Amino acid sequence: MADDEWQIERLDLEGYLSALGIAAREPSPAALAELHEAHVRTFTFDNIDVLLEQHPGVELDAVQEKFLGRGRGGYCFEHVSIFAAALERLGYRVRRGLGRVRSQETGALGGRTHMVAEATVDGERWLCDPGFGMSPLRPIRMSDGAEDDYLPGWRYRVRHTDTGEWELLRHREQGWELAHTTDPLAVRPVDVAMGNHFTSTYPTSHFRFGLMLAKHLPGRHVTLTHATLTIRTPGAATEHRRLEDGELARWLTELEVNLTADERARLLAWADAADRAA
Repeated sequence: MADDEWQIERLDLEGYLSALGIAAREPSPAALAELHEAHVRTFTFDNIDVLLEQHPGVELDAVQEKFLGRGRGGYCFEHVSIFAAALERLGYRVRRGLGRVRSQETGALGGRTHMVAEATVDGERWLCDPGFGMSPLRPIRMSDGAEDDYLPGWRYRVRHTDTGEWELLRHREQGWELAHTTDPLAVRPVDVAMGNHFTSTYPTSHFRFGLMLAKHLPGRHVTLTHATLTIRTPGAATEHRRLEDGELARWLTELEVNLTADERARLLAWADAADRAA
């Protein structure tokens, strides 16, 4: 696939690495792990621009203006678009993949609306998943049954199926749980644009009707909806409770969500209305 199809030369690589607080390094498993963790810790996973009816799209120019220009985060199509472009500019061989997320409520797999990247280093393939709600901090080697326990207590496993898909599983209190699958089909920019269009505009897309905001903080992972708070700590029981009055505003500051005053006011008003309507 031609590099210019993904517009990778338009990436401000220096600005991206500066935002992550790391330097460019020659491709290696250690350098890949450093880049992945820095990205996941720097940018939030969120659907705020969808809720505010101002999502800019997933072309690289729009994504980097949002992430680097506005200091914001986003969801998988955005995270992987900029992360994969950076990988290629740094000399990695990259394959973009689409897959299906498992619903925690029903257990069913959704449409092809999750995006990952696969990086090859020294002949080994690594699954990079920087745009999941609770992303692994580091890539996972793509070998059937391979596990990641980078932070003891947060375990991930990959599994290769008979149909050629790769499954990502995470270990929770009740045992191993399927998070999502990635299929072997080729991905082109139009596929990403179509997946994003569904995610951000389809009338019943859950991205349009509930706040999703998550970030890795030192020693814990925080997930917020308009009404609830979930804190996961490696090796400890998960804390899940309703938000108190005014708490969402405090978490927007704690998670360093860079909103303008108008955006912040509109988001808090939306969250208050959604909570009252629930």
